[in-house]
Amino acid sequence: VQLQASGGGLVQTGGSLRLSCAVSGGTFSRGTMGWFRQVPGKEREFVAADGRGKYYANSMKGRFTISRDSAKNSLYLQMNSLKPEDSAVYYCAGDDRSFSTRSYYFDAKQYYYWGQGTLVTVSS
Repeated sequence: VQLQASGGGLVQTGGSLRLSCAVSGGTFSRGTMGWFRQVPGKEREFVAADGRGKYYANSMKGRFTISRDSAKNSLYLQMNSLKPEDSAVYYCAGDDRSFSTRSYYFDAKQYYYWGQGTLVTVSS
């Protein structure tokens, strides 16, 4: 299974971007998918996940929306009201399991498959 993230770019503070993650070679229709982000020198940070429910990091609630399109076998992240601190490389991730433990959604180690990342830069 391969994940290909796209949609990153340079945007001004307050702007919007929509990230996409195309899945090939398999499907996570019964599993879990999520978005994480990372800046140099820091650990990978949870952003949002979709499985038995939708989950968001507190700082993203109300600004980011995660969604899936089963027909296109893709995952999306709509990001609105972007801030400079949202600048990072964004990674999509997937796992064949449908997480029943809530904490798993927030834990990067629980996701087996990862995309290559797409860079988001928010200018002030």
